Amino acid sequence: MAERDGKGTAYEVSGAARAPLVVLIHGLGLSRRTWDDHLPDLSNRYRVVSYDLYGHGESAPPPDTPSLSLFAAQLADLLDHLSTPSAAIVGFSLGGMINRRFALDHPDRVSALGILNSPHERGPEAQKLVEERAAQTDKGGPAATLDATIERWFTPGFREARPEVIAQVRAQVLSNDPVTYTQCRQVLAGGVVELIRPNPPITTPTLVMTCENDSGSTPAMSHAIAAEIAGAKTIIVPRLQHMGLIESPELFTAPLLRFLDSALG
Repeated sequence: MAERDGKGTAYEVSGAARAPLVVLIHGLGLSRRTWDDHLPDLSNRYRVVSYDLYGHGESAPPPDTPSLSLFAAQLADLLDHLSTPSAAIVGFSLGGMINRRFALDHPDRVSALGILNSPHERGPEAQKLVEERAAQTDKGGPAATLDATIERWFTPGFREARPEVIAQVRAQVLSNDPVTYTQCRQVLAGGVVELIRPNPPITTPTLVMTCENDSGSTPAMSHAIAAEIAGAKTIIVPRLQHMGLIESPELFTAPLLRFLDSALG
């Protein structure tokens, strides 16, 4: 059952109370449930916090127009509520943009960064396409582009073999408030600009991961993110698409644990 901080953020804590803290940030239109298959292994070694972004899951609506800085401030408030000076921050997709913004705004509060399937600098045509998709959402809400989104997120074999998971993800996305979802999609589309070639640079130990066939958070983007963070490591998971961490969670949990053990040990 979720707890709440003083700003309306719904969160859950698992694992040993005195272990290093790992915070998990989900992606656009989803919730902390994204991490359910990862929590058992992660919480065996760490104290793990999963939470819902403003306007998602059980959290309160955003107190202002959504932006990366607003979501970074939400995370800072949550850490304050937990009386935790710093943590390893693992973010998926939009969450991997939020944790980079957080590392820029609060470098002393980040012990390690895990950036999973997160976008970075796009070429002009790709940027135009992302902005057009965001505009379509503005006109039709979460349902406007959901079918195409599901096809980009999951491999055909998984969609056929696990229709119950696809149904759960669809229901979760459709449960979002249309206005907030559109605003957050615009953050996903335009927010990368403020993360490119950060100055001062991020110096936190960092692991960047994506999937071979993730069309929106490509291997080239992950390599570019890592190239801008000294010592960052990149892992490309074969075959899978954007939602590889739901399709094959073990392919993410195992390398993530190795990275955390090295960075936090």
